[in-house]
Amino acid sequence: MNTVTDTSATGAGQGQRGSGSALGQLMRRPEAGSLLGLLAVFTFFFAVSGAIFVSPAGFASWLNVAAEIGIVALPIGLLMIAGELDLSIGAVIPASSLTLAIASGHYDLPEPLGIALALGFGLLVGFVNGWLVLRTAVPSLIVTIGMMFAVMGLTLGLSVLLTGSTSTNLSPAPFWKGALGSFVGGMFQVTIFWWAGFVAVIGYMLHISPVGNWVYALGGDRESARNAGIPTEKLTIGLFMMSGFAAAFVGVSQAMVYQSAQVAGGQAFIFNSIMCVVIGGVLLTGGFGSVVGIVLGTITFAMVNQGIYFTGFDPNYGSVIIGALLLLAVLMNDTFRKMAMKS
Repeated sequence: MNTVTDTSATGAGQGQRGSGSALGQLMRRPEAGSLLGLLAVFTFFFAVSGAIFVSPAGFASWLNVAAEIGIVALPIGLLMIAGELDLSIGAVIPASSLTLAIASGHYDLPEPLGIALALGFGLLVGFVNGWLVLRTAVPSLIVTIGMMFAVMGLTLGLSVLLTGSTSTNLSPAPFWKGALGSFVGGMFQVTIFWWAGFVAVIGYMLHISPVGNWVYALGGDRESARNAGIPTEKLTIGLFMMSGFAAAFVGVSQAMVYQSAQVAGGQAFIFNSIMCVVIGGVLLTGGFGSVVGIVLGTITFAMVNQGIYFTGFDPNYGSVIIGALLLLAVLMNDTFRKMAMKS
C-alpha cells in the first residue's frame, strides 16, 4: 500500500531520508511552508508596528485568538488529512455555549453538569455526522452543512422555547470561571493552556501512536486502508466526534469568558479554522499534513488577524492580506509537497 507508506512517513515525520542536507530535509517537511510564512508575517508586522507587536499585550492579542481557533483547527486538520471536512462546528460552538448557559444559568444546575451536557452535545453531533457520512456515502461537506443548519435551527427554537430569548446569562462559580474563562496576568486567556494540551494529545495521536498512520492511510486511499485491516468506520466517526468535542469545548470556554451565550456567532470559526489548516500545510485532497504545521498556520493567521490593528493601515485590509496569504500558502504547500514526494 504505497500511499500509506509514503504519506505516513512524510506527515508523521518518521520517514527515513537517506540523502540530502539537513536544510533540504527540513524544506521537505509538510510544515516548511507554514514556518516560512509565519516568519515572514512576524517580521512584517514587527517592522511596521515596532516593539508593541512583541510586547505582552501584543502577544496576548494574537495568542488569545490563536488559542480558540487552534483548538477547533486541530481536529479539523485531522479530518482533512483523512479526506473529510466538518462545517457543523459553526453551529456547535454557539449551541454548546447556550446548552451550558441554559442548564447552569437559567435552570441553576451545577456547572459540571452543564459542561457535561454541552460537551456531550458536541460529541453527539460529531457521531451523527460520521454515521451519516458512512451510511449515505454523501460527501462530508454536504452532510455537515446540513447538520450546521439543523443545529442552528434547533438551537434557536429551543432557546426561545426554554428561556423566551435568544441569549442567556451565566454566573459561573469562581473555580470554573478560573479554569475555563479567566485571564492570566489580566491579558492571556487561560484557553491558551488548554490549546497546548490539545496540541500535545493530538500530536501524540497523529505522530506517535498507530492511529496516526491510520489517519494518513484513510486520506491516501480509503479502500486500501480498509483492506489493510484499519477500522475505517470507527476511525471516521471518532474523528468527527473529536471535531464536535473541540467545538463544544470552545463554546463552553466562550460562555465562561463572556458569562453569557447567544444563538448568533460561531460561523467565523468555519472558514478561519480551514484557513489555519491550509496555511499549515494540510492538503485539501487529504493524506498530507502535520500538527506542527497546523499550529504554525494558526499562529500565522492570528498574527495577520490581529497584527493589522497594530499598524496604521485600514483594518479593512486585513481580509485582503488573509486572502492573499491563503492563496500563497496553497501554492507554497503544493511546492513543498512535490519536493517531499520526490525525495
